[in-house]
Parts: sequence; structure tokens; C-alpha cells
Amino acid sequence: MLGMFKLIADSGPIVHIAPGVIFHIGKYAITNSEFYGWISLIVIFILLVIAARKITIFPKKGPLQLVEVTTEFIINTVETSFEDKDKAKKYRPYFVTLFFFILLNNWLGLLPFVGEGFTLMGFPILRPFTADLNATFAMGAITMIYVYYSSIKESGGFIDYLKHFFVGSPKNPLFLIIGILEMITDITRVLSLSLRLFLNIAIGEIVIAVFSYLGHILAPLTALPFTLIELFVTALQAYIFTILSVMYLAIVVNHKSEEHAETT
Repeated sequence: MLGMFKLIADSGPIVHIAPGVIFHIGKYAITNSEFYGWISLIVIFILLVIAARKITIFPKKGPLQLVEVTTEFIINTVETSFEDKDKAKKYRPYFVTLFFFILLNNWLGLLPFVGEGFTLMGFPILRPFTADLNATFAMGAITMIYVYYSSIKESGGFIDYLKHFFVGSPKNPLFLIIGILEMITDITRVLSLSLRLFLNIAIGEIVIAVFSYLGHILAPLTALPFTLIELFVTALQAYIFTILSVMYLAIVVNHKSEEHAETT
């Protein structure tokens, strides 16, 4: 992120919100955030495969223990959100993967060589993947597609899934309006997930860039406190994105379980 180790020009800190095109593959333009996203994906895959192979029955100290504790925490979060623990087990892998993917992408975006440290044609060559609205929107869309697919499957069909939006008979005008509003709110969840993550990462990038500029030669020192804060903020945003996604699915699954319990 951050050219915190670079002496920024006297004209002020350079901040890029939109991704920049750094090269083309045929007619397809590759942006700096997309390019770094693929690099991050490879790094994340390698790190998690290594961690998975080294995990033992008895926890080890160090970074591996942090992975184990975090995994257990997300698993417990998923399981406590669902009334039916057996159903919760089906969704644990996706949400654990989602959390680590967002978390590690956020943290890899804080590395000193990511951002304004290396530029090409006025754009950083490497830019945090989650600081790109296109990327966070894609993550939000894929997650909600997964949630919708699982919700419809758990509900027994599309019509049965729609029924959970209505607290009473749709023939009642009040219940009908409330149900329609709930459906509209449900559709906007893709935007809320993607915008929340994007804005927090992008604002953090701007804050660190500003304090890097103010520090000039001492940029590493002036930006360091805010970088450490961002480690916590980005972890929190990964958790919020994940827990909200879990709750969106759990609401439907739990509602269906309650209906099944009432009929039996």
C-alpha cells in the first residue's frame, strides 16, 4: 500500500482510487489491483497449504497457532449462528476460506512495496486487491450467489425461499409491502458488503499515504502507527464481511428449521 518508505513529491501525497491498467493480454486489460490479486492468491494458497500440512493434534506455537486459533474461532462463529449444527458443518469450509482470503489480501496490501513505491505510467504497479471496488463487488456478488443458492436449496425451492420474506399472508397489503421492502433490502446486500470493505481499505490506504507524505524522510515512522492500526482494522473488516454473510444464510436456514419444528 503505501509508499510509506518512499519520499513523496512536495506537491502532496499521490492517491489512486481507481485501478490503473498496467498491461494487456490480447484485448483484455490487466489492472494493477487485478495483477496483485493473482499474486496474492498464489501466496495465500501456498501459505495455507503449508499451514494445513503442518497442523498437528497438539497445537504448536508461532504463526501456525494463530492460524489454528483463527480457524477455530470462525468455525465456532458459523456453528453458533445455525440452530442445526449438522447443517452448519456444510458451510464451515466456505466461510473459513472466505475469511482468510479477505484477511490475507488485506494484510498483503500493507506491504511496503505495494502502492506508490513502484509506479508505471503514473500508476502503482502493485495495488491492494481489496482496495479496488471491482474486486470487493465481485467477492460480494459471489458470496451472495452462494448464499442465495444455499438458501433456496435449504428452503426446498425458489417459491418457498420467497415465503420467508413475508411475516404473514401476502394478501394483506401491509405484509405485502413489508415483504417487498425486505426483498429489496436483501438485494442491496451485495452493495453493502462490497462498499463497506472497499471504503475501509481505501480510506486506510489514503490515511497512510498522507502521513507518509507528512513524514517525508521519516515516512516509515510517521506511517507506522497507522499501518499497525490498519492490521487490526483490516482483520475486523474481514470478520464483519464473513459474519454478515453467515447471518444472511443462517436467517433463512433457521427460519426453515423453525417452520419444520412447528409442523412436526
